[in-house]
Amino acid sequence: MPRKVTLADVAAAAGVSKMTASRAMRGAKDVSQKNLDKVRKAAQDIGYVGNHVAASLSNNRSDLIGVVVPSLSNIVFSEVMSGIERAIDGTGFQPVFGVTDYDTEKEYDIVRRMLSWRPAGLIVTGLDQSDATLRLLQEDSLPVVQIMDTDGTPVDVSVGFSQDNAAEEMAKALVASGRRRIGYVGCNLDQDTRAARRRIRFAQTLEELGHPLIGEEIADGMSSVAAGRWLTSALLERHPDLDCIYYSNDDMAAGGLFHCMGNNIKVPEKVVLAGFNGLDLLTSLPAPIATTRTPRDQIGRRAAEAILDRLNRTERDGPTVIELAPEIRLP
Repeated sequence: MPRKVTLADVAAAAGVSKMTASRAMRGAKDVSQKNLDKVRKAAQDIGYVGNHVAASLSNNRSDLIGVVVPSLSNIVFSEVMSGIERAIDGTGFQPVFGVTDYDTEKEYDIVRRMLSWRPAGLIVTGLDQSDATLRLLQEDSLPVVQIMDTDGTPVDVSVGFSQDNAAEEMAKALVASGRRRIGYVGCNLDQDTRAARRRIRFAQTLEELGHPLIGEEIADGMSSVAAGRWLTSALLERHPDLDCIYYSNDDMAAGGLFHCMGNNIKVPEKVVLAGFNGLDLLTSLPAPIATTRTPRDQIGRRAAEAILDRLNRTERDGPTVIELAPEIRLP
């Protein structure tokens, strides 16, 4: 059986001390680029893997950053994760991802398991974790960043935007553009609490402006283009005189557009369709859709930077909110 390659072998092959090799493999900033290149090349040449479990035991943390998101099928979170990866590239840290499927019990299990790996930090989605999950996050001293939402008090740091304000601003913009008979279409509001809060604040704002919501169609299950299409059909069958429909996200709004196109309903002339997130797919559609463009890549990047910043300090400073501004886009 071949002997396992050790860090000492890497140091010898690179012509540096074992300490320098160790620091280079961790991505320490005080290692010269010349030594860093030599150590990395030596590690590749001799097939060095390392033992991060042992390292986490000796350092009381690993080089992993846990990232917990509700979905991978939603491009929103793919873009957030891309921002995270770019921010930590070259730092020696590695992101590991867990997907909750909007299930609070699954989220608890993922967070518990990630904490058992002694991560350098955790990035979790939202401020609406269960009490059990919050206890896990509060009782550990590692950096915790809650993303996508700032409507509440974070455990440590939150990076994102106010879901309430985003919905309110869209309602005001639509009414200011002359829309008066407005409906709503959404999916998965029992689990997607951020979308549910946007719906509530949107309806409240319309009421305050004197133009209450005319009607709505809400379904269980994950949102999709297909769901947006048939829910729009059902809503317009009941309220054919609507001049605007607000959707829980852009996918649903795209489905609404396909229904309108198939039924000779002009968008946006007769009815304005408004989504949420500002996905790039909207630019490829045959008619313009209003949306709220969210800073997804920036959220991921700022969240990772907050983790790295917190690692340089021994204690939490108290709740910190990093507020980013979404952008409303009308047809």
